Amino acid sequence: MPTLIKNGVVATDDWACGPDATAGQRPFLAPDAWRVAGQTDAGLLLQVDSEPEEDFIKAPLIAIYFPEFKDGRGLSLAALLRSRYQYAGDLRAIGDTHHDLVHYLVRCGFSSLVLPDGRDVAVALKGTEVYSHYYQGSVGDPEPLFRKTRR
Repeated sequence: MPTLIKNGVVATDDWACGPDATAGQRPFLAPDAWRVAGQTDAGLLLQVDSEPEEDFIKAPLIAIYFPEFKDGRGLSLAALLRSRYQYAGDLRAIGDTHHDLVHYLVRCGFSSLVLPDGRDVAVALKGTEVYSHYYQGSVGDPEPLFRKTRR
């Protein structure tokens, strides 16, 4: 069973772990279906090649589907949603997420990810807090370290 990691801890919730919901789970909808549904409390499922739109920020949860481990376009999409569109809700990585990517997912603005079966949860959890300080800015902390230090 896939493992949900949210804000650095293993968690459970009522969202489907993928595009198909089971009984008692809230579904993710593709952008067109989400608009037709009236932008309900359903989650929004984006592919890595999706173009972000202003109305996406109304979704309570946006899941970005990574089709394969080596595809980094989802990281760029997450950074755009957080920085340019000011999305403040839960941003989740699903699909072929890997414990080696967790550090980068967090730096790009993901607040949760679904780790597929067979991936090392302990390594993934360590990836949420690799360093205490970063030289470069990120989505979560845009000010670089050299601007924070006193000279």
